[in-house]
Order: sequence, then C-alpha cells, then structure tokens
Amino acid sequence: MNIDLKDLGARFAAQFQGLQGRQPGQWPLAPRLLCAAGVVAAVIGLGYFFYWDGQFEKQKKGAKEEAALRTEYQNKMAQAINLEALQKQKVQVDQYVERLEKQLPSKSEMADLLSDINQAGVGRGLQFELFKPGQEVVRDYYAELPINLRVSGKYDDVGAFAADMANLPRIVTLNNMSLSRREGTLLLEAVAKTFRYLDPDEISAQKKARDDKKGKGKGKGKKGKGKDKGKDDEGAAK
Repeated sequence: MNIDLKDLGARFAAQFQGLQGRQPGQWPLAPRLLCAAGVVAAVIGLGYFFYWDGQFEKQKKGAKEEAALRTEYQNKMAQAINLEALQKQKVQVDQYVERLEKQLPSKSEMADLLSDINQAGVGRGLQFELFKPGQEVVRDYYAELPINLRVSGKYDDVGAFAADMANLPRIVTLNNMSLSRREGTLLLEAVAKTFRYLDPDEISAQKKARDDKKGKGKGKGKKGKGKDKGKDDEGAAK
C-alpha cells in the first residue's frame, strides 16, 4: 500500500484554511488537537512556574531536613546505647583533669616551686648568673609565670638540670634555650615557664571583666545607633 505524503500534507494544511470567523468547536480535527495541546502546554508551564516549582523546593528542603533529623536520631541513639560507657569515660576524663590540675601550683605554692627550680640547679653544681621571675600573664583559667634563667656549668650537669625541670612534680617548661661555651664551661640561657591555676576570686574577677567588656561593647553599639538616628532626624528636619 503506497501512501502519498504530498496528498496527506495537502489535506492536513487544508484543515487550517478558512478558520477565521469560525468557532473553535467548528474547526477541523487537526487545528482542534493542536489548540488543545497548546492550552495543555500553557497550563502545565504556568502551573510549574507559579505552583509546582515552589512545591518542588519545599520537597527538597523537607528531604534535607529529614536526612538531618535521621542523622541526629542515629547519633543520639548511638549515644543512648553507649551512655554507660560515655559516663565511665567522663569519669576518667574528670580524674585526668584533676591530676593535671594538681600539677599546677596555687598562688601560695609558687614560692616553693621557684625554690625547687633554684635547688635543682644548685644540686647539679650549676652557677646561677640570672634568676629573674618576669611579669605574670593571667589567662582565662590559669596564670603563666616566665622566669629568665642563665646558668653555667659542665655539659652533663646542664643536661641533667634540663631533665630535672621536666621531672618536677609541677609543670615547668624551658623555652628559648640558647647554649654557648665560655671558659671551659657551658652557658645555658632560657626562659622557664611555670603555670598555676587561678584562685576562685581571680576566676570571678576574670569573668566579671569579660562581662563588663561585653556590656561596654553593646553600649557603644547602641550609642552609635542613637547618634546616627539623631543625624537622620536632623537631616529630615532640614
């Protein structure tokens, strides 16, 4: 069976002739189908941009929130399952922190610690040429005291003195170490740093100072806004 494409094309095109002035219901089949397809496409396009697009965004956002909640649920479930082990671990961490705190002298014990450092050098036969505590630096929860040291002696004694610093019951570190030879002896220059924990009164003072600083910062911000507002009002009056 041979199909004449030209004849079909001519018949199809003939259906679009003479449509002007006729009701769409009286159009031939092809124009009506194309018009219906155009209306459907327009409705789908408008529906996508004005309604479905927002729904798709909500769906994506909801899917992300669901994934985040699932992850949070799994993490909390794992913590709940391991709660007893975590509690034991917390106790161990608290004990470790307590041991570390015991290595930090209190304010009243600093003099004894300085004496221990001095005795460690004298016990090794070293000659102290400089032993000068510096300005104490107060941190959030502890204070740091630098001590400028200059000792001279035999090589082995100087090395043993450095080892003694590391083995003191309190935390002492040697920083900025410099070694040089002088007249048959070894000269060690260093900054020994020791640390102490703050007394409750000092911690309260630190907290009050931080709170006051934050309060002043907020006050300055409000004051600045007030000035700007006054300028705006003045400009508006002009």
